[in-house]
Amino acid sequence: MKQKHSVTIEELGITINTGSIARLANGAVTISKGETTLFVSATAAEDLRSPDQDFFPLTVDYREKFAAAGRFPGSYFRREGKPSDKEILTSRLCDRPLRPLFPEGFLNEVQVIGLLLSADQINDSDVLMVNGASAALLCSDIPWNGPIAGIRLGRVAGQFVVNPTHEQQYESDLDLIYVGNENDMMMIEGSADQLPEADFIAALEYAQKAIQPIIAAQRKLAAMYSKTKRVFPLVVCEPKALAICERVAGEGDQLKKAIFLASKKERGDAVKAVVEKAKAACKAELGDVFDSRQIKMAFEKLQEKVYRNAIIQSGERADGRKPLDLRAISCEVDVLPRVHGSSLFQRGETQGLVLATLGTSKDAQEVDAITGGPSKRSFLLHYNFPPFSVGETGRFGMTSRRETGHGNLAERSLLSVLPSEQDFPYSIRLVSEIMESNGSTSMASVCGGTLALLDAGVPIKAPVAGISCGLVTEDAAGKIVKHRVLTDIIGAEDHYGDMDFKICGTREGITAFQLDLKIHGLPIAIAKEAIAQNKGARDAILDIMTKTMPATRAELKSCAPRTHRIKIPADKIGALIGPGGKNIKRITEYTGCQLDIDQDDSGWVTIFATDGESLARAVNEVNLLSAQIEINKTYKGIIRSVKEFGAFVECLPGQEGLVHVSELADHRVERVEDICKLGDEIIVKCVGIDDKGRVRLSRRAAIAEKEGREYTPAPKPMDRPRGDRPDRGERRPFRERGGDSEGGQG
Repeated sequence: MKQKHSVTIEELGITINTGSIARLANGAVTISKGETTLFVSATAAEDLRSPDQDFFPLTVDYREKFAAAGRFPGSYFRREGKPSDKEILTSRLCDRPLRPLFPEGFLNEVQVIGLLLSADQINDSDVLMVNGASAALLCSDIPWNGPIAGIRLGRVAGQFVVNPTHEQQYESDLDLIYVGNENDMMMIEGSADQLPEADFIAALEYAQKAIQPIIAAQRKLAAMYSKTKRVFPLVVCEPKALAICERVAGEGDQLKKAIFLASKKERGDAVKAVVEKAKAACKAELGDVFDSRQIKMAFEKLQEKVYRNAIIQSGERADGRKPLDLRAISCEVDVLPRVHGSSLFQRGETQGLVLATLGTSKDAQEVDAITGGPSKRSFLLHYNFPPFSVGETGRFGMTSRRETGHGNLAERSLLSVLPSEQDFPYSIRLVSEIMESNGSTSMASVCGGTLALLDAGVPIKAPVAGISCGLVTEDAAGKIVKHRVLTDIIGAEDHYGDMDFKICGTREGITAFQLDLKIHGLPIAIAKEAIAQNKGARDAILDIMTKTMPATRAELKSCAPRTHRIKIPADKIGALIGPGGKNIKRITEYTGCQLDIDQDDSGWVTIFATDGESLARAVNEVNLLSAQIEINKTYKGIIRSVKEFGAFVECLPGQEGLVHVSELADHRVERVEDICKLGDEIIVKCVGIDDKGRVRLSRRAAIAEKEGREYTPAPKPMDRPRGDRPDRGERRPFRERGGDSEGGQG
């Protein structure tokens, strides 16, 4: 989609256009790679939402249009509905690096909207959204300290690949989304297959260089078409109100004493008491010009100052720990009856209850992916953050964007250590219920998720732990001159600090990561320090988890479903399915089990059952359908046809043999119906198969075998002595047979 102004990054195949579409927005661009095209707009409100507004309402919304892939929406109304997980995750991915670059005190609502207009299902659109949002803001008149740029980095056969296609992503052991500016990283997110820390750092350094052409292209586009940045009124704390609050908080070090109390609740209650004193003082001294927002803004600054100064100057943290210390950790497994696996993970005042459920392949989630990628997910991790976990009331029952994002991070952390579906053919769902929250609940979900998987009997490759590292910096002239990296940050350290760097992994390497910043960039040197510090903390957590659950439970719990994989000859797959699925439906109804046949015609069949007895019946049925009648084997068959000379018996599904009338009993049988009739069950033994595959069965042989007697085959008709039947060597006179010479009747 060509517009008035355009730039192309040749080495990445990305084109950004602006100037002709959505000109009433503050800024708007289209961005393309291959045949994937995205439109992104940025718009700012003229005024604040309300006079007492005290927060910055930035909204980033990414939406996929089914028309982009030449499809109709699958909903009843045939139009796009609520956002999918992919849309929510892409919106969050874009929001996080944009937010810290808006000026402090700028509280006018900003809305960034991305629309997927064309999808080639080869190139993903999420990093295009980040770059498009940066370009739209840079070319707009909205105050913003960009640009930023993002890429996806994979590693295929040991080589880094920038913006890999979906096919390349399947072969990659790294999925890194990297966003940065000219000098430093701003945000990272992704997963890896137990990637060593040294390789992870090499990937970060490679990605920082790879984004530079995108930043240069955005600056070039802004030079072609950009608006003069508007000056918006900033909402800042009034010096008089700040001075009063500072005086009240400093009397007897009230605020500092409140912040350094033992528990989160005690700290919160004590700070509220100081705030109330400051509010009364402001009302008394400022009178009618008093604005309640000023108290909140003042105490935000004062608390930030107390937290940060103590950490920078002496390494003292609010809960008494040193920078590298972990909070107290405890673990339990098998905490609930009837569930397939459960765990309770506690770290300080953060507590996660994780439940594991095993299901069949039919429980896998169908993914309606417009942009490409997998069509099914057989592993799900759902994260729930109820308001009681922070001692508050609020909305309950609706999944928030935050819950979707945290669940996705925890899910990616565990995905690479799960067994293959061939080795463990179950769909797996983990549900993390956060019971208490004071920082890093997503990392508690990872640790608790590992324990729940082990308790459920899932043979994971290695246990995974996760922990978050924070950062407090002191700068001068825009440069960081002093800093401290904090291990295992609590909620206040996340809020008043500069970084939340989550890394999950095994002892061998990293499985997932996520970095969020409140400053304008993280130097690689500090990132390396945080990565090393995180590794030490993860290993310590893994030591504690291993003591609780040293290995995977040897057997599934009695309430868990059972599964069995059996291989049948490839040419028997059709027989197992039957005409119109008749046979497989019969087995399903008879046994209550689910049968899944691998789609690669290998002959592998997976059977799911709720108990061992049902599983045994289903295995027997499959074996019967895939087996061949063998000589000297005894079968329980059904009479399918009765003839004058014998009965045809179905020994195995679709396979029959003949029991001659002479083999029905040890005595002479005049009529077949004297022994059996159509539909009867009968025990027979295979006594022969001729060159044409015709099967000879014997009831006499089965009876002899049961009674322990030796079986002697009945003589064939032509083997009998001539004295046993009329001599047909001489014909009787015709008249003796009842006819005349002309062929008429006598």
